Amino acid sequence: MSNSIIFQRSIKPKIDSWLFKGKIILIYGPRQVGKTTLTKQIINEHKDTLYLNCELQSVASLLESMNIHNIRNYIGNAKLVVFDEAQKILRIGDILKLLIDTYPEIQYIATGSSSFDLANSIAEPLTGRNVKFTLFPLSIIEIAKSMNKFETDEAIPQLLVFGNYPDIVLRPDNEKLQLLDELSSDYLFQDVLKFEQLRKPLLLTNLLKALALQIGQEVSVRELSNLLKVSVETIQRYLTLLEKTFVVFSLTSFSRNLRNEIAKGKKYYFYDLGIRNSLLQNFTLTGNRNDIGQLWENFCLLERLKANQAADRKVNSYFWRTYCQKEIDLIEESGGKLNTFEFKWNPRSSAKIPAVFAEAYPGSSYQIISKNNLYEFVDSEF
Repeated sequence: MSNSIIFQRSIKPKIDSWLFKGKIILIYGPRQVGKTTLTKQIINEHKDTLYLNCELQSVASLLESMNIHNIRNYIGNAKLVVFDEAQKILRIGDILKLLIDTYPEIQYIATGSSSFDLANSIAEPLTGRNVKFTLFPLSIIEIAKSMNKFETDEAIPQLLVFGNYPDIVLRPDNEKLQLLDELSSDYLFQDVLKFEQLRKPLLLTNLLKALALQIGQEVSVRELSNLLKVSVETIQRYLTLLEKTFVVFSLTSFSRNLRNEIAKGKKYYFYDLGIRNSLLQNFTLTGNRNDIGQLWENFCLLERLKANQAADRKVNSYFWRTYCQKEIDLIEESGGKLNTFEFKWNPRSSAKIPAVFAEAYPGSSYQIISKNNLYEFVDSEF
């Protein structure tokens, strides 16, 4: 793959459609996911724009002064203003509210690398004044639209090992390893530990390693508490924090009819498999891994999450399992219908919908997702 590829992000047309409609546009996402690149693409397509890096002290001092006249003078004639890494600014919600109330003709875009911090800063001040978007690591469809089908197929095993970050996808393997180690440190020690003034980086690292080993399995908070020798409440707080800072996401169990359905289970997956593998320091290629099934399940779930956002599909997502070990990897509930999916790395693998589920929930669809039908699973254009 060429280092000169500029990936076209699926949410950009949606962002474009909201420009100059009287709303502040908020773009969330983890570090290095491409928020700056995306906003600069938007800026380059418009005249009279201003990009502000909120990590610069001069910018922070100006904005935190709340002096609307000085801020307006700095903005000048700009009709579109980007506040990049806006969570760095104290009371950013109040500042943005002041700006849009005073100068509503200007389009404001704010990006944040941590939804927990930025959302708390803006939730109340900007109620009814904002539109939110989440930028994930590259989707397989975004990659496929920037290269040919053969190159994309060849890239999938690499994505399972090294992940989907834009800067990492295009690198040779030795550079990927170094960048992933740095990126995982950024996750752990910059965007996560600063919240609630957490002072136990080793605990957080060990918790993430435990989650990394349990992809596709139900996670017991009590077992994690015993393993890591901290309270259940501490584990729950850390898990919530990890979800809100785009390190992991979860599926809850589906239970409606059957007595032996697991009703309160939860599984955790990583927003990027490169981060997951970096935590375990396991970059073995796919042909020699004993966790390939876990990687494929995580990969498919994440790609579906990205696809659902890109297509504006509103679904409730679950996994399903009984105490008799019958299971389904993914259930999507939409419009009163249940669509179920099983993820198999080996295209020759076979499976069928558990009879007990089919009897309890008649009319549910069932599909095995392998490399052979991945693109259809994540994009209706294929």
